[in-house]
Amino acid sequence: MSKPVVRAQDLLVGYGGTPVCAPVTFTLGAGRAVALVGANGSGKSTVLKTVLGLLTPSQGTLRVLGAPVDERDVTFRTQVASVLDDDAYFPALTVAEHLYLTARGHGVLGADGVVDGLLDEFGLDDHRRALPVALSSGQRRRLLLAAGFARPRSLLVLDEPEQRLDRAMRDRLAQRLVAEKEGGGAVLLATHDPDLVQAVADRAVVVADDVSRVVDPAEAARVISRENP
Repeated sequence: MSKPVVRAQDLLVGYGGTPVCAPVTFTLGAGRAVALVGANGSGKSTVLKTVLGLLTPSQGTLRVLGAPVDERDVTFRTQVASVLDDDAYFPALTVAEHLYLTARGHGVLGADGVVDGLLDEFGLDDHRRALPVALSSGQRRRLLLAAGFARPRSLLVLDEPEQRLDRAMRDRLAQRLVAEKEGGGAVLLATHDPDLVQAVADRAVVVADDVSRVVDPAEAARVISRENP
């Protein structure tokens, strides 16, 4: 059996030694997806940032790709892609240039064709020569998601990827993530979209102050619905 892509055991996360949620425990294998669900401010994004090496665990065990997390490690940086809740783009580059630089910078062969496909898939082809500042908030979100798919990866980490997407684009994203799994990739996402959880996730972690627990996608969807009646 191959090693899990992510293994978290009694992982306590927070800032300055102060935890933001109860410890989380989960395992994510290749070709699988785990969703983090919970109320706003429950600590989902903090868990993701810890998995990405942007924060240091307070307690517990965390292994990504079979090793302790070190975002400076070449193997980690070449195999882990992420899209967080921020507008991290190159302001002086056009949409197409942004995606091309991302693809070529990670050694993607046939980068032109990859970029053309992503522009079409994410509804950005008519904006390929636009600067990010000229895009709407939803279009910038689609650009960042496209950039996440423009590079090689074994693990894709997404923080509320459904934000600012219409229903049709959310459905397209779900299909893309299912294809990611079918290709052997691992997906870790935080989300408030019950449909996305049920379409993509194999398991979910309810992140909470008192007890964080692993549930099936149907229960995770119910948790989300209770939080957003």
